Amino acid sequence: MEENTEKLESQQEEKKSDGKESYEWVQALVCSVLAVVVLFTFVARLIGVDGHSMLPTLQDGDRMLVLNSVLYHDYKYGDVVVLRKDTFLKDPIVKRVIATAGQTVDIDFDSGTVYVEGEPLQEDYINELTFLEEGTEFPLTVPDGHIFVMGDNRNRSSDSRDSNLGTVDTRYVIGRAVVVAFPGPDEETLKRDFHRIGVIV
Repeated sequence: MEENTEKLESQQEEKKSDGKESYEWVQALVCSVLAVVVLFTFVARLIGVDGHSMLPTLQDGDRMLVLNSVLYHDYKYGDVVVLRKDTFLKDPIVKRVIATAGQTVDIDFDSGTVYVEGEPLQEDYINELTFLEEGTEFPLTVPDGHIFVMGDNRNRSSDSRDSNLGTVDTRYVIGRAVVVAFPGPDEETLKRDFHRIGVIV
């Protein structure tokens, strides 16, 4: 009789232990899911590149880790940003910051040279020189709270040269793209180059 009582108590303890482990597992799972939701809502998110306007830096199909504008909003020359302006395009676009508030941009479309504050930019990141005009008049001084953006693939990019976009209010910026997390297929070979995973410069 005593042996049966001990066995029963042992089984009850095991059930309690199993119940406690299950509760702790569910609790850990819920906390993990909440942490991921908070991370991708307030800190960073994955956004895909659509199109070829940022070649060779980014290509169509790349997945980028983008720091939320709440965390990173002091944009500077060279930053690659994701922005959305519904009156320009419905989907987010990816561009490079060329000039910030108070700076003057000028473009010599004959030589393909971009000038900021009268100095020609040394643009090692571009696919080709800047020959495409899109309606914005230069020289142009960037207003307060705005940035001037361009694609790295200059002659296949709609950007601040387009008078429909012009300088961009930083409130339209979703965030700064910092890392290629997963590469898209190469435009010519259609193969993914996983060596491209890394910091965006």
